Amino acid sequence: MKYEIMFIVRPDMEETNLNEVVASFEDVLVTNGAKVLNSKNMGQRELAYEIKKYKRGFYYLYQIEAPVTAINEFDRLALLNEDIIRHMIIKLED
Repeated sequence: MKYEIMFIVRPDMEETNLNEVVASFEDVLVTNGAKVLNSKNMGQRELAYEIKKYKRGFYYLYQIEAPVTAINEFDRLALLNEDIIRHMIIKLED
């Protein structure tokens, strides 16, 4: 199945910590059988509305091909991680 994942990382992180968070979530996908088709760092942007007292965030977009287990694990960890202030997973048509 193909999916598109967008997540927003809190804006007050140092670059090295930011890169570690992004790499760890990409690793979660790959170790659970996902294949990253496309990844895009969209940079820091202003949020449409305040989320967890943040007005800005670092946006990342991934297009992946993955089993449901990889998606479920990403979703679970993103909900637990306080560095990710919002995430969205969309299933794409084959």
